[in-house]
Amino acid sequence: MKKIALLSLLALTSLTAFAAPKTVTLEVPTMYCVTCPFTVKNALKNVEGVSKAEVTFETKLAVVTFDDEKTTVKALTEATTNAGYPSTLKE
Repeated sequence: MKKIALLSLLALTSLTAFAAPKTVTLEVPTMYCVTCPFTVKNALKNVEGVSKAEVTFETKLAVVTFDDEKTTVKALTEATTNAGYPSTLKE
């Protein structure tokens, strides 16, 4: 019985280990200077579950890789908005 419980526990914990990260692109049209991307990137990196954020001033885009079990696109856009740079999901 203990072996079954242990195997069940291992199976459940390994599911998150195989979860694939998700990548989305956000449009951040209000970045008007070359220092704006630093603020946007810091705001995104502070969201739990974000593993990577690349923000580019020229294209006004943020490419964000995150664990969708820990955060959502809504949380990402709220983070940029709270930093003063509203964003939307690029379709």
